[in-house]
Amino acid sequence: TRNFQRDVMESPVPVLVDFYADWCGPCRMLAPTLDRLAVEFDGKARIVKVNVDQEPALARQFQVSSIPALVLVQSGQIAAQTAGAVPEATLRSALNQLISTAA
Repeated sequence: TRNFQRDVMESPVPVLVDFYADWCGPCRMLAPTLDRLAVEFDGKARIVKVNVDQEPALARQFQVSSIPALVLVQSGQIAAQTAGAVPEATLRSALNQLISTAA
């Protein structure tokens, strides 16, 4: 969508994209972690959530085959991609690394 292009691909800061679905248990378990990271990294990185049921074209574009799927985007390029619930410390470290290389 147009907002995704602006908010993610053209973002001046690194973006962690969470591909999820409302019916996905692991996605719901990951949500509080992503909410905490969004507050912690406010202004330095962005967390964007994409519901795969509402945005199937975006899920296909990023080759999402299982959820939750997490994609780190920096300067319009995919920096990393993983599937499954990832520990908060791992996500924090990945975001910090992208922020340090963007500076």
